[in-house]
Amino acid sequence: MRLQIEARQESDLWGRFAGDLAEFCEMTLCPAAERLGVSGEVSVLFTNDAAMRELNAQWRGIDKPTDVLSFPSGDRGRFLSGGPPPHLGDIAIGYEISSGDAEKLGRSLQFHTAHLLVHGFLHLLDYDHVDPADALIMEALEVELLADLGWPDPYPTED
Repeated sequence: MRLQIEARQESDLWGRFAGDLAEFCEMTLCPAAERLGVSGEVSVLFTNDAAMRELNAQWRGIDKPTDVLSFPSGDRGRFLSGGPPPHLGDIAIGYEISSGDAEKLGRSLQFHTAHLLVHGFLHLLDYDHVDPADALIMEALEVELLADLGWPDPYPTED
């Protein structure tokens, strides 16, 4: 069983992305899920900062846009009991902050979006980065999963 992904483009701004977003999600998240031994369903929404601001305000009480949000479903145990594949949750990515951050960091939008997808996916699996020790674990896993795809370390250390 592999990961099933529903990708939706809600903002025309994502038309600037070089490539098919649904295919990009599959090429990024399916190998990560396979490596982690995870199967199920994930929904990914590609939207704009206005929508991200609304989602962030509604679900986190923070009235500003952000680059990526994850909404775990809490439904993972159903697969273990032999039921249909669980819906792991939803990931939303906003265009303006994401593309601006990619530019500031000197990265392609594809690399930065891959990082945001992996980051959001790990949140669906209960990884977090609030506590510094947890952040080290999550970031190391992001580095490994992105390296599997041929992407560089998104957290390079400065010499």
